[in-house]
Parts: sequence; C-alpha cells; structure tokens
Amino acid sequence: MKKVLVLGEISDHHLRNVSFETIAAAKTIAGDGEIVALLIGETVQSLSDEMIHYGADRVITVEDEQLKNYTSDGYTQALGNVIETEKPEGIIFAHTALGKDLAPRLASKLGTGLISDVTGIEQQEDTIIFTRPIYSGKAFEKKVIKEGIAFATIRPNNIEPLKKNEDRTGEVTVNNVEIKDLRTRIKEIIRNSTDGVDLSEAKVVIAGGRGVKSEEGFEPLNELANVLGGAVGASRGACDAEYCDYALQIGQTGKVVTPDLYIACGISGAIQHLAGMSNSKTIVAINKDPEANIFNVADYGIVGDLFEVVPLLTEEFKKLKVGV
Repeated sequence: MKKVLVLGEISDHHLRNVSFETIAAAKTIAGDGEIVALLIGETVQSLSDEMIHYGADRVITVEDEQLKNYTSDGYTQALGNVIETEKPEGIIFAHTALGKDLAPRLASKLGTGLISDVTGIEQQEDTIIFTRPIYSGKAFEKKVIKEGIAFATIRPNNIEPLKKNEDRTGEVTVNNVEIKDLRTRIKEIIRNSTDGVDLSEAKVVIAGGRGVKSEEGFEPLNELANVLGGAVGASRGACDAEYCDYALQIGQTGKVVTPDLYIACGISGAIQHLAGMSNSKTIVAINKDPEANIFNVADYGIVGDLFEVVPLLTEEFKKLKVGV
C-alpha cells in the first residue's frame, strides 16, 4: 500500500481549491493506500477537517509563528521533518508560486526527481503515467517514475477534486518542529493583485490586451467578470503599457490559467500569451482584426470592437442570471 503526502496551500486563512485537487491526484497514485495531508502555518489546525472531507485520510499540522508567511527554508524544515517520519512513496504539491519555489528545493534535498506542471495522472496496470505540457503548451509528454519517490506538482484547474463528504473523519496530529536559523523573514506583504477570485484558480477569466487602450478600458472587463463570478487577466502588452498591474499577466512569463471559459478582449494572440491560456476549456476571442492570431485557438470568435461587444455580453448575462 502506498502512502502519498500532499501539501495544503493556505491563502488568507482559507484553503485554496488546488489543495483539494492535490488530494484527488494523490488518490490516483495511492490507490487503496493512505493520503496524508500536511498543513503548515501559524494557526492551521482548524482547516484540517476540510482536507479530510475532500479525501485525505490523515492530517498533520506544523504550527509556528515563524511559518505565518511562506519562506522556502522554513517550509523545507517543516516538510523535511514530516517526510523523514512518514517516509511517503509519493509527494504532491500544487504548481503555484509556492510549489514552483519549494518543490525543486525539496527534491534536491531528498535526492529524487520531480515532474512539474502535471495536467493529468492515470494508472495503467501497475504504472502511474504523468502528463505535462512542453514547448509552451504546443505538445505534451508522458512520464513514468520507475524508482524513488513519486514527486510531482500539478497545474491548478486540471484535476477534478473528489466529492466533498462532510461525514468523513480522520486523525489529526500535531508535529512539533523546531524552526531555526531562518535566512529570510517576511516583514510585510503588499498585494498588487485585484480583489475577488484568484486568477490562477478562476473558472472564468476575462483578459484584456493592448486593445483596451487604457487603464479605464479594463472597466467593462471588470464588470463582465463580476457578473460571471470570474477574474480579470491581461496580456504582457497591456501590462507593459501600464494599463494594469503585472500581477494580472497571463502568458509564458506570467501566470498559466486553465479556466472553463476564457474571453480574450483586444488580444492579438502572441505565442507567449497563448502559452499561458491555450489549454482553457472554451476560448472566446473578441478582436477588431479578423486576421488576429488569437482566432486560431479560439472556439468562438467575435470580430468587433470590444467596447461595443463586452457591454452587450454583460447585459445578456445579467438577463440570464435574473432569469435563473
């Protein structure tokens, strides 16, 4: 029986949805084995039950005031202690800013390989196959771990969480780890991202490019996002033009998103931007230029002025919500 360790990610005292996706990924690897969830922070024990409701068999918490904010050396100490005690056959992190920083460091310390940015996990007989995109999402490769720890990070919004069952129960234990000799201390966190839905986990993303023309040009996009319960993103061109903050950037050098619905407004479709959104389930493009490259990846295209089209879409979606 395999034991798989998953790391729950916490934001503003809430578990991120990708935490539950890591449990579902671990289930594929563990089979009938045990899924152990790890929560790290200053006060995290109250979140343990939710991890169990989504499929974890057991939860370990590591609490310390020095772990209030993420630092790679603090989390590495906490994880190293738990891994040494638990000796898991598999480890699953989310492919987020935290996971992308922490996973390679930990894999190096453990002397094991790492499969990053996994979008699919399947079992064929006794073999676990990991699928991940390569060449900026233009192709996919399949990888198999033949020996050592099965260590992987999964891309948010690609693996469906297990169904929540509030009747599930499991053991919650506290692991006392001495966190010492931290080289980094976080004194203040300044958030530049917009309020509301987390862009990397949003089911609906409304993205603007240079075609929005100004900072005010994002206002219609924000309104549509609010109606659809989505998040607003941007191309690098819009960020470079200072229409919005770089925290909204989607693309090869920004965030990678895979929402159920992606609406690109005034975005030409440079290959660097497509690398960050081409795996979205449904893509709608709005652009005045019928030859824009974005139409080559779009499921639906609207040739027109976004300042005319977006408000019309917003009004129609409002009517649908009222009808419901």
